[in-house]
Amino acid sequence: MSRDLFAPLSLRSGQVLHNRIAKAAMEENLAGDGQLPDQRLFALYRRWAAGGTGLLITGNVMVHAEALTGPAGVVLDDAAPLEPFIEWARAGRSGGASIWMQINHPGRQVQANMPGVVWGPSDVGVDLGRHSSRFGRPSAMTAEQIGATVTRFAVTARRAEEAGFDGVEIHAAHGYLLSQFLSPLVNTRTDAWGGPLENRARMLLDVVRAVREAVSPSFAVAVKLNSADFQRGGFDADDARRVIAMLEPLGVDLVELSGGSYESPAMSGRSADVRTRAREAYFLDLAEDLVGTSPIPLMLTGGVTRRVTAEQVLDSGVAVVGMGTALAVTPDLPDRWKEGREADGRLRPVTWSDKTLASAAGMALVRHQMRRLAHGSGPRPGTHPARAMVCDQLQQRRALRRYRSWLTTSRSVAGR
Repeated sequence: MSRDLFAPLSLRSGQVLHNRIAKAAMEENLAGDGQLPDQRLFALYRRWAAGGTGLLITGNVMVHAEALTGPAGVVLDDAAPLEPFIEWARAGRSGGASIWMQINHPGRQVQANMPGVVWGPSDVGVDLGRHSSRFGRPSAMTAEQIGATVTRFAVTARRAEEAGFDGVEIHAAHGYLLSQFLSPLVNTRTDAWGGPLENRARMLLDVVRAVREAVSPSFAVAVKLNSADFQRGGFDADDARRVIAMLEPLGVDLVELSGGSYESPAMSGRSADVRTRAREAYFLDLAEDLVGTSPIPLMLTGGVTRRVTAEQVLDSGVAVVGMGTALAVTPDLPDRWKEGREADGRLRPVTWSDKTLASAAGMALVRHQMRRLAHGSGPRPGTHPARAMVCDQLQQRRALRRYRSWLTTSRSVAGR
């Protein structure tokens, strides 16, 4: 692997990324009417496209209209009009970058006030202590529901290609549905989808196969995978190594490594595991353990903000450096690195002792920056976390009213 951040990378599908810097997925929560992308997302991605990043990965797009991570989530299913997605892909590609759509199902990580369904591999709820009531109680998926969900991933991937996206990233990290099936703590099934890792990985592997069959050979297919869940007895680095080996024969171009979930939010640097706070790149220690044996190029995301850190990640053998928060604050950071400059600032740190609230406030801060960029303003990294959280909650309430109305209407139309 090249150690040059600005060297191109050729992938298995034949796609070539023009550098090793990726905008990792961040949940924008900017869906417009009908849960579709609108001018705000187009403007945001044109902003990132102009900043020198080689790969843009969208925030998670939902494959199931009745199962969203939040009320302002974008949905691409077989009923969605394609024109807004064509415009979104065009905006992302406007600066020469590749754009991949991250596709996802939340499983049990659905807010309790959301309409629709709350599914999981088992009926094990999200454990956030005194905050557990924020999420709905899941029901264990039937074999028919599992099969239908696999099909939904394939439909969304096919339609993403039709819209002009260059690839998809299947989200199997951060405690969402496919990650839930991988976790021995959440997946307590005793059938073909539970027990040993080979069974717990079955749904992910079926999704990858279905997606790969639904798209053309030149369309990139990536997987986002936890390097570890950072929970005692949960999915760990050895499990990640074995799953990566299972993915290799299926035509996967890239595996992005992250970590954690709502129960242990290591992806925001809040895990109790000291290794996620040992340096800027939270998961570099674990990535170094995996890179020597991985038959698939790896991408590492989590806390990278400086060029020297990004170069350390490449020095470890990782192929692509992913950044999220840093690009929400400084959307042209790759071009700055080329000129020998760094970011102007960083987000105000959230030091609250309640790690659940601190993680939520941190995500609200990032979304606040993205909303500003989407409206043509500059970032405001000094925003107080409490203010960002209040603004975010107001946005969520308005979005929830729209989503409820849309879902009721779409259900009634589908039932005719």
